[in-house]
Amino acid sequence: MTSMQKAELNSGRPFPARRQNQSRCFRNPLQFLKANLATSLTAALLVALSAACSKSGGEKEAGTPGAEQSQVRRGTNGETIVILDAGTQKRAGLQTAVPSAAQWQPEAKGFGRVLDPAPLAALMADLVTAHVAMETSQREFDRLRTLAEQNNASARALQTAEAAARRDQLLVESLRTKLALGWGKAALNRDDPPAFVKSLVNGDSSLVRIDLPAGESLRSAPISARLVLLNDPERPVTAGFFDAATSVDPQTQGQGFLFLIKGAPPGLPPGSSLTGYLQVAGDKLSGVVVPRSAVVRHEGKGWVYLQTGEDAFVRHEIELDRPTEAGWFVPKGVTAGDRIVVSGAQAVFSVELNGSGYMSGARD
Repeated sequence: MTSMQKAELNSGRPFPARRQNQSRCFRNPLQFLKANLATSLTAALLVALSAACSKSGGEKEAGTPGAEQSQVRRGTNGETIVILDAGTQKRAGLQTAVPSAAQWQPEAKGFGRVLDPAPLAALMADLVTAHVAMETSQREFDRLRTLAEQNNASARALQTAEAAARRDQLLVESLRTKLALGWGKAALNRDDPPAFVKSLVNGDSSLVRIDLPAGESLRSAPISARLVLLNDPERPVTAGFFDAATSVDPQTQGQGFLFLIKGAPPGLPPGSSLTGYLQVAGDKLSGVVVPRSAVVRHEGKGWVYLQTGEDAFVRHEIELDRPTEAGWFVPKGVTAGDRIVVSGAQAVFSVELNGSGYMSGARD
């Protein structure tokens, strides 16, 4: 013990608190550690309880009545109703509109392909060559006939010229018949058949053959055709009626028609398969035009959402076989008095799938 400590001890004054703690720590270290550990555990427990109470209060506040919610319900007819409050609709960018009324010309559906113009071009070249030969031999025959009348040409030479002219004329007629039987009379009745064939070869226009299903036929020639390409089904191509096919396709066994596409778009090489909707005479169909942005595709079908209340939406199936420039013509199921979702339909669909257990595999 130092002299200072001895003095303080003799004076009768107690040690300072710090020195008392240090003295107890050194005198009984195990008891000191237990006391500090209990204090630390108590403080940690108080912090945890405070955080839990704060979290519980936050969850309770978020779940109070009036908080924005979305859910899926079942209607009286078993339909799925998606409920979206105003806030959710605003966040999803939902917009609704009334589809515009429209009319549609009756159609007959068929299938076909873009024809290869090479055989037609070869046949036309043979016809042009034969026609030139016929004109040449005919002029020679006329010249010799004039000379024969003047006794300046032999009868034998005249007969030979006449046979050559007749032969060339028969060849031209044979080629014209062959061309008409294979490609229709319309190819020959054009103002300039060679120029027409040249436009097909250059890709400026295209000939398409559409065959109806077996057993179906049209009483009159179609007005035009709406051709749908396999690689671009939403942008149909309009083609004018060219001629009736002169033969039956051995595979389809249906009535065939030829259509001419002027200013053929790219992506139409010969042999391309397509679906044709032949416009026929008759009363027009009444319906509406649904914008493309309103359509949701699911399981190979097309759907739109009808708004049945301020916050209620029901998915409804529509046909997607009548595309237009503004969308899809729908003859039934949707009317001009219905309000449909034209923006944000995919968001409504996602809510329906999640709410019905589709994404989790818990469907009925």
